[in-house]
Order: sequence, then structure tokens, then C-alpha cells
Amino acid sequence: MQQNLLDLDAHALTAYFTEMGEKPFRARQLMRWIYREGESDFAAMTDIAASLRDKLAQSACISAPSVMREELSDDGTRKWLLDMGTGNAVEAVYIPEATRGTLCISSQAGCALDCSFCSTGKQGFNRNLSVAEIIGQLWWANRQIGRNAEGNWPISNVVMMGMGEPLLNFDNTVSALRLMLDDLAYGLSRRRVTVSTSGIVPAMDRLREECPVALAVSLHAPNDRLRDQLVPINQKYPLRELMAACQRYLERAPRDFITFEYVMLDGVNDTVQHAHELVRLVADTPCKFNLIPFNPFPQSPYKRSRPDAIQRFRDVLMQADIVTTTRKTRGDDIAAACGQLAGQVQDKTKRTASRTISFHK
Repeated sequence: MQQNLLDLDAHALTAYFTEMGEKPFRARQLMRWIYREGESDFAAMTDIAASLRDKLAQSACISAPSVMREELSDDGTRKWLLDMGTGNAVEAVYIPEATRGTLCISSQAGCALDCSFCSTGKQGFNRNLSVAEIIGQLWWANRQIGRNAEGNWPISNVVMMGMGEPLLNFDNTVSALRLMLDDLAYGLSRRRVTVSTSGIVPAMDRLREECPVALAVSLHAPNDRLRDQLVPINQKYPLRELMAACQRYLERAPRDFITFEYVMLDGVNDTVQHAHELVRLVADTPCKFNLIPFNPFPQSPYKRSRPDAIQRFRDVLMQADIVTTTRKTRGDDIAAACGQLAGQVQDKTKRTASRTISFHK
């Protein structure tokens, strides 16, 4: 079986070449070809000895997930449905803006956390994605979009806010993060790579030690009683523990604040009283809030908060000197908005019925 080189970060790739009896610098050469040049054909890697290229062609490959479908929004947002095999699929979304290009990627097929407002959680959990399947979303998207006029890859920011809980696929997520940060690969700043978590406290501490990037926490409630209902993992890691973990993370974080994501659910978590409770909750934690208008899905019991309710909620946070933004809805016409992005995939039981999977945790 051929070794997929997208599965190997710099350390693992060096070990791979050492086992082949090759010098460590070969790993650096190959990384530049794979990530800086976006090359998958060993024959095109002209500064690598022909004998080694032949050997690699026999024993290795550079293989990203295959694309089942691509859609383009009127606002420039692009969505790809990616085949992960065995009836599993995830989606990646590219959001172009004037000063940056952001790619939202997945870490798992399905999700085990079952947040009550999320359609992904209703699908259940299928499996973790491999390193190649995670970094392959970035590798493929860059190649598909193509370099800009300056010769640079278009994606400047990566957010792991897609399907799944990244910190429940910790080792593969961290290996992929290291490739995003490695100067021989994508060379992204830690500030431009964001991991979103629903609050897996021990893994947050591990990430702080091993690969601290920007952190976004899916909060969604100001107290344990409500968060237990909306985000069931809160029953294991309640808010007191979560907030303490956020403060520990800030000691090594590339940014001096935590981003809290807060989906706005009409009549559930969006009152002025909830906002005041949030202010008290985060009083000791430097942070900013990203308010997310809920995007309904079939069988959901929730509705999107009214614009005036969102504004009143935002005003309370802003008056407490908490930077607060309301997420813009992008890609509505291709179902690419947060909590709405979906693809029809056959489930793991191989039944003919298909499931709708969402890109938001």
C-alpha cells in the first residue's frame, strides 16, 4: 500500500525518508513541492534525483480527498463536497474578502457532541478524518482556486469550524495544524489559524502546550442549566472549568483574547437578561463575541432571533466594552451559511436513504 505523503508532517516525513536511507533534506525539498507548488506528480519535482522520484512513485502518493460537487455563490463563496469514502462526505467552504481569503474545513465525518441546535449532531458520528483528509481540504482548495496575480496562494486564513469537534481528533488535527504553520508548507501565522471547540477542557490544555493557535469556543449559553441543554458536553466540563481553561490558554495564545461563538436562538438564549449574565460570566476573560444568527434546518425546534433582539443583545455586550460582531450570512444561495451548509450523503449503514450534514458544529 502506498504511503500518502499528505498524512506526514515535517517530523514524520523526515523519519519516512530516513527509513528509505535518504538524507533529511529530502523531506524539506518534497514539502516545498507539495505545499508551496501544489504539485502531486513526482516526475515534475525536477530538483529531486530521478532515482528517488522513481522510488517515490512506487511507494508513495500525494492524494487529497476527491471532489463530488462544487458550487459557487453569487457573493463569491465556494463550496466543495468532498468524498471521504465508505459513504462519508464533508464540505469545505472558501469565503473571499477584500483583504483575506478564509477556508473553513472539517475534522470529523459527523459529530458525537449532539448540540441541540446543530444538524451535524443529528447525523451522529462516523469517524475521525486523517491528516491527509484534513490538510487535503486546504491543499485541494488552493489548487482549485489558483494563485493570485502576485503568485500567492489565495487562502490566508483557515478556520477549523466545519463538521466535527477538532479536539476529539486531537493528534490528526495537530499534525495538520503544524503543516499549516510550517514555513516549508503554508507558513500561516498562528493568528490566522483558528480551532473551534465546544469545550473539551483537557484537550484545550494539550493544544495550549503543543500547538497554540487562535481559539474559538462555542459558548451559546450564559449558565450551566441552559448550556447543558444546548451543548451537552457542558455536563462533563461545566462553565467554571471551561472558563478556567480559557484563561490558561491565553497564557500561550497568539491572540490576547478568546473568541466566543454564540448562536442566537429566538426566545431561548437571546434576551437582555442572558446578555447581562454573559457579561458577568466572562468578566475575567479577555474575549470578543461572534453572534451567529441561527440557520434553521428540517425538524429543528428553534427559530432565528429577530434582528432587534440581536441588536439589543449586542448593545449590552458592547456597553460592557466587549468587542462584539454579528456574523454576516454568506453563501445562502448554495446553503453555505454557518449551520446551513449541507450535502446529501449515504449513511454508514449503506441504506438507500441519505442524510443531510451541516458544516457548523
